[in-house]
Amino acid sequence: MGLRPIYHQKPERIEAHLFVAFLAYCLTTTLRQQLRGIAGGLMPRTLYEKFATVQMIDVRIPTTDGRELLLVRHTLPSRDVALLLDQLKLSLPPQPPPQITQIPSPHVVATFS
Repeated sequence: MGLRPIYHQKPERIEAHLFVAFLAYCLTTTLRQQLRGIAGGLMPRTLYEKFATVQMIDVRIPTTDGRELLLVRHTLPSRDVALLLDQLKLSLPPQPPPQITQIPSPHVVATFS
């Protein structure tokens, strides 16, 4: 399963490492089973690489009144990724609503001579 080497010293961190590795194994095995039904030759690693093309980005737009409009967006999937999402009966989360935040003022350092 590729669990070694484990560089953790504390037992709870070792347990957490093993848990995350086992969870990843379970998810990969489940995904492999689902892929057999829709795309027999496609391996989970290839699917991970394809899904990695969908990314989250922050678009920051300053406003005229000193605030900032923050748009958190995910990129649109390519045609083959959209097809895989559809075949696996998965969907991307909805785009979050925009947020308006106050831009922090620059930190002013006073100097005395």
